[in-house]
Amino acid sequence: MTNLFADTNSEVSIGAPQASEEERMRGLIESISSYIEHYHGGAVSMVGYDGKVLNVRLSGACTGCELAPVTLHGWVEGTVRQFFPDLETVTAV
Repeated sequence: MTNLFADTNSEVSIGAPQASEEERMRGLIESISSYIEHYHGGAVSMVGYDGKVLNVRLSGACTGCELAPVTLHGWVEGTVRQFFPDLETVTAV
């Protein structure tokens, strides 16, 4: 029997394929959007991500809202940078 925790310096694989960086980003944006939708009536969706630049679309109550830049750079960019520190910029398209 193999001890999966014997070598803490190696990756442990349990048979499931690893999500790509783009898939992880999409999942994070979906989580952020769920919060925004539930509490503020707006939404954010990922349009594209190349490893450095994240393009998103704000919709719902965010459309035309004066606080959309705060949502974009505060909530979205601030949260994403915690998980993707190499991100250079987040742009609304």
